[in-house]
Amino acid sequence: MQLSSYQLGEFYDELFLADGSFRPAATTLLDRVATLSIEQLQHHQQMAQLALLKMGVTFNHYADNQSTEKILPFDIIPRILPIGEWKWLEQGLKQRIEALNLFLADIYGDQKIIKDAVVPAELIFSAPGFLKPCMGLQPPRQIWCHITGTDLVRDKDGKWYVLEDNLRCPSGVSYVIENRRVMKSTFPQLFESTPILPVEDYPSHLLSTLMHLAPESLLSPTVVVLTPGIYNSAYFEHSFLAQQMGVQLVECRDLKVANGYVQMRTTKGFQKVDVIYRRIDDEFIDPQAFRSDSLLGVPGLMEVYRAGRVAIANALGTGVADDKAVYAYMPQIIKYYLDEEQIIPNVPTYLCSESNQQQYVLEHLEKLVVKATGESGGYGMLIGPQSTALERSEFADRIRANPRNYIAQPTLCLSRVPTLFNDGLAGRHVDLRPYILHGQEIYVNPGGLTRVALNDGSLVVNSSQGGGTKDTWVVQ
Repeated sequence: MQLSSYQLGEFYDELFLADGSFRPAATTLLDRVATLSIEQLQHHQQMAQLALLKMGVTFNHYADNQSTEKILPFDIIPRILPIGEWKWLEQGLKQRIEALNLFLADIYGDQKIIKDAVVPAELIFSAPGFLKPCMGLQPPRQIWCHITGTDLVRDKDGKWYVLEDNLRCPSGVSYVIENRRVMKSTFPQLFESTPILPVEDYPSHLLSTLMHLAPESLLSPTVVVLTPGIYNSAYFEHSFLAQQMGVQLVECRDLKVANGYVQMRTTKGFQKVDVIYRRIDDEFIDPQAFRSDSLLGVPGLMEVYRAGRVAIANALGTGVADDKAVYAYMPQIIKYYLDEEQIIPNVPTYLCSESNQQQYVLEHLEKLVVKATGESGGYGMLIGPQSTALERSEFADRIRANPRNYIAQPTLCLSRVPTLFNDGLAGRHVDLRPYILHGQEIYVNPGGLTRVALNDGSLVVNSSQGGGTKDTWVVQ
């Protein structure tokens, strides 16, 4: 295949240098790609998609109140990170998780960061993810954020930024593992000749993280994965992780609170549950403590949790750290708790709740990305340069009506990776979601989920908005 026709554009390319030569870490891969015709590459692509279909790697897509099960689009040209760059990212992610954990413990405890006027009280108390029933909570080992997916992006100058944190129920790690399995079968020779860090042992690290939350006196604690059920968009992942860890996948109907403990129905009667890896948002998990109309939760779970007779990962209340307005204060949060400068910078962020910053946003909507502070999945967002005058007018009205609900950021020129299409390779924008586990120590799974915007020029990588995924290689 002729790679000389590949158009770099005015973007940072993850595999090519600005002069069109290969990045050193990508040389082995691109030398191999160059020996294949477009037809051969497309055949490999079709075989990879067929393998994912057979493995049932799907997600539920919601549109017009209808749910459709889809195969997650996958591209066989991987993203490559050299080990030195990855080590720096790993250090920055560990710093961030350590600070977020201390922040959550503080705001549900003594609230020193509020009393010292580092973070405004109103910002915390108005966050939808701040849960008053969690005040005074003491989670096992004082760990709040056990599983985090932090979204990273690279701008056109090659500089990395943290785009957002996902601490409630971060999804996507199953695709990291399954994508790697498919790539190993598609290009086995490359994995024999290239020192690529493995990702497949994530489930064992996850199980160790969960087991660490159980009392030391328990020789064989019972761990379960709690799912909302088969209609959830990430149900494949829930069942996949439970199967990989060798633990039970349960729904709320399988659990009940009895004699002060959480009990699981089994064919031999009820069995005490010690650790719950929950994939249900906080507000739905216990109708007695939060939303009384929830059919997904376990009545009385919060009382057992508060008494320390069951561990839950992630801890309830972590959603406040997902809030995009709280995100804007991460440099101050890291400095306050760790007395360190932030390693991986935030994207510059304007808070629409601040009158002077709101005015700037309203005057520059055509240049900015506006996001709802509590939304995810690419929803509730305006990409200024790609918007119409009517869309900008509607967002201006929304900002004025509810300024706390919106932040704005400069439109970054996200880095690109060559992506396979019918007529050859074309650059498409990507982000990166590494997965971080906080157990006895903080562990970062090498690489993460590279999400790719498959539509030409699009900056929205979410699967719900037409995005796909790539394998991520950390190369030594």
